[in-house]
Amino acid sequence: MTTNSIFEKIRHIDEVGNEYWYARELMVVLEYKKWQNFKTVINNAKISCINSNISLSEQFTEVSKPLVGGNGNIQNVLDYKLSRYACYLITQNADPRKEVVALGQTYFAIQTRKQELLEDELKNLSEDDKRIKIRKQVRNGNYGLNRTAINSGVKNLGEFHNAGYKGLYNGETANDIAKRKELNYRQDILDFMGSEELADNLFRIIQTDSKLKRDKVDNEYEANLTHFEVAKEVRESIKKIKGTMPEDLPTPKSSIKDIDNKKIE
Repeated sequence: MTTNSIFEKIRHIDEVGNEYWYARELMVVLEYKKWQNFKTVINNAKISCINSNISLSEQFTEVSKPLVGGNGNIQNVLDYKLSRYACYLITQNADPRKEVVALGQTYFAIQTRKQELLEDELKNLSEDDKRIKIRKQVRNGNYGLNRTAINSGVKNLGEFHNAGYKGLYNGETANDIAKRKELNYRQDILDFMGSEELADNLFRIIQTDSKLKRDKVDNEYEANLTHFEVAKEVRESIKKIKGTMPEDLPTPKSSIKDIDNKKIE
């Protein structure tokens, strides 16, 4: 198992797209057998967080989880929903003699820095530059999703992608979206999306790819259904935070290809 997959396997995504890890799951991966020992590591990580003047509650969120005992009795135990930064602090305070701890330190340090750089970069970009950057991420994400879909038994990629669009766009297919945007048959709908709409689709793509792999989907019907259901969940998340539905977002006047060409000239 690769370094990434060890920690990605226990990564969770909430309804608004925020990632988190459960402390008790991380404890098992980091090869701690007793919660009390691992709790000491968490407490030291909390001190590091406070000393860095970073909000403790945003990084370490206390939750209660049911735990089934040996006699079958269920009791609620303390757990934490951890941010990526919290996981980084925990690995920094964990037993350095464990090989998996060293792997965790590297993984969370690199990924945390990547996220910081991406957020800083996007914050300073114009809308056109954001569109270009996220469009490239969507393109790469779709390449990976296509490979995963084929490995999951998909033969008709057009139907597979339409399943995702239907879930995210309240029943609209790619052709329906193109007609609504008044595009001709040669124009790619993704090139006529703003940064927010592209980001909605990028989240759909990434989460579908992860779920197909995680659930080991091996037939076309289930793969299409998975894509639809994941996309529908993304839509519900947008609704919960009172965001704008993707079909209600404005269509940019210029395609991303046109913007790219102007930059080259």
